[in-house]
Amino acid sequence: MTGADGADRADAGRVRCRIDLDTEGRYGWRMTAQNGRVVAVSAHAFKDYEACRDAFEALRTGYAEQAGAVQHTPSGNGWMWVLRRADGRTTAVSARAYERHSTCRAAYERFLALLGEARDVTGSCP
Repeated sequence: MTGADGADRADAGRVRCRIDLDTEGRYGWRMTAQNGRVVAVSAHAFKDYEACRDAFEALRTGYAEQAGAVQHTPSGNGWMWVLRRADGRTTAVSARAYERHSTCRAAYERFLALLGEARDVTGSCP
């Protein structure tokens, strides 16, 4: 895990979260499994580091109240999963597109399992 200062942090179990700064000065999080594979990314960019971290924390603690779905990618040539709050705002999306609906659905299930494990992790995105 990397903090806003760029310093690496100790691994927090099987799930890690990294906050990145894009070229426009906005922040986004990405969640990785223990093997280093990116599992999910934030659906939105945030103006500051704290807002991004708070968004991941809200996802981590409140994902059970959100609805997930598998859908076609915007280009229509693959599948992706999305997680939405009750108000319809997307909070997390798959890190990549999948060729098969069933593979995408399995990846979504793995994401939920990993996020469930992260429930006891403090400082997921330091």
